[in-house]
Amino acid sequence: MSTDKSEGGEHPESWAILLRREWLPALAVLLGGILLHSMNVLMLATVLPTIVGEMGGASMMSLPSTAFLASSIVAATCAGLATVTFGARNVYVAGAAIFAAGAVAIAFAPTMEWVVAGRFVQGFGGGLIAGVAYVLVRTTFPEAAWARAIALLSGMWSVAILVGPLAGGAFARYGQWRGSFVMVAAIGGVLALAAFRTLPASRAAAAKRPPFPGVRLALVCAAIASSSSAAVVAQPWAKIVLIVLAVALLATMLWVDRTAKSPLLPSDAFALSTPAGLGLWVLALVAIAYSPLQIFIPMFLQNLHGLDSLTAGYGVACASLGWTAAAVAVAGASREWRSRGIVLGPAVMVVSLVAAAVAGHYDALAMCSAILGIGVGIGVCWAFIAQRIMSGARKGEETIAASSVPTVQQMGFALGAALSGLAANAAGFAVGLPREAMLHVAYVVPLCFAVSAALGCVAALRLCKRFD
Repeated sequence: MSTDKSEGGEHPESWAILLRREWLPALAVLLGGILLHSMNVLMLATVLPTIVGEMGGASMMSLPSTAFLASSIVAATCAGLATVTFGARNVYVAGAAIFAAGAVAIAFAPTMEWVVAGRFVQGFGGGLIAGVAYVLVRTTFPEAAWARAIALLSGMWSVAILVGPLAGGAFARYGQWRGSFVMVAAIGGVLALAAFRTLPASRAAAAKRPPFPGVRLALVCAAIASSSSAAVVAQPWAKIVLIVLAVALLATMLWVDRTAKSPLLPSDAFALSTPAGLGLWVLALVAIAYSPLQIFIPMFLQNLHGLDSLTAGYGVACASLGWTAAAVAVAGASREWRSRGIVLGPAVMVVSLVAAAVAGHYDALAMCSAILGIGVGIGVCWAFIAQRIMSGARKGEETIAASSVPTVQQMGFALGAALSGLAANAAGFAVGLPREAMLHVAYVVPLCFAVSAALGCVAALRLCKRFD
């Protein structure tokens, strides 16, 4: 296994360490899986109005996205255990096949209920793909290439911003929205075949199949349901109760998981005394801080600065572009600068979130610049945090630790979405607010999430101080 030359004071190896001929097919499959998973999130948003126009079910418009997110989190949670039991390549192939099956169900859906069911199946397949991708990064490439590989995986979300709406819009324009899911099913089938042929074969590590983690998965599902409900209920007190319940359910799941013979997360998950535990704290806190971008910022851009929905959507996309650009730019940093990046990333997010709060009083360019800064902040630190979690795992828990990265990411986004609704409601948010009232909401929401980024900065400092 190659080593990182930066530890000896030399420049780290170039991108050539990752872009070797023998690794390119596996890298292409991993990137293709993340792109397929991410583009479908945006593609559905583009074709959903057409689906509702044909089938009805306007009251169910939020359910396809909720079902996709919920099953994705459950699958990502199970990815590490499934990998230990069946092998990483087999689980990845299964994830691609399940994703394709969900797309087929949607393509031939007779009712909106079938669309929701198909999205649930797709989410499960996508969760397996995302979870096992990090495991395969760890087992396929040398440690010196991990940060670059993770940066490229993150970059697929920026590519999806262009590909997803374009693919969905092209089919929806001619009233052939079902064709977009036929296309996705075909791509999923090709991905499954390519994964089987190119990814390294690995034997299952478990001597016998572990018991099904029913209680722990039930707790995860209950936590997802509670946080999702918090995002839609109107009463602030009900939001608080549901968010507290979601956190309590997740804490209970962690407690049960630590005593299980076959854990779903590392035994030191969210511990304050280990690199993997602290790394997961930083990961969760920056994910929470990033989450309100997709929910309220487009509304602020439209209501305060007069942008149309498409332009506002691409304004928010500045965060994804900033994430990708920063991740690629810093991927080759030396060991010393990687530690600095882990701390610098959350700090940049704090400054950018405060700037986003102030930018509401100026213009769209100022707000988009702040949004770009938020993306740059998370891009600077994300790959290095993931690398710390993967390299700092306890012996025998390397696979579980790697798969925990996307699991915690999705949980952070879900919890952040619920918290953003609570913050907005506390600030007086309502449809049709006058400009001054909306300015107040646009000021409060980013500031609330600057607190999460600041806590992430504190956790990052502790991580780097104790384990460098």
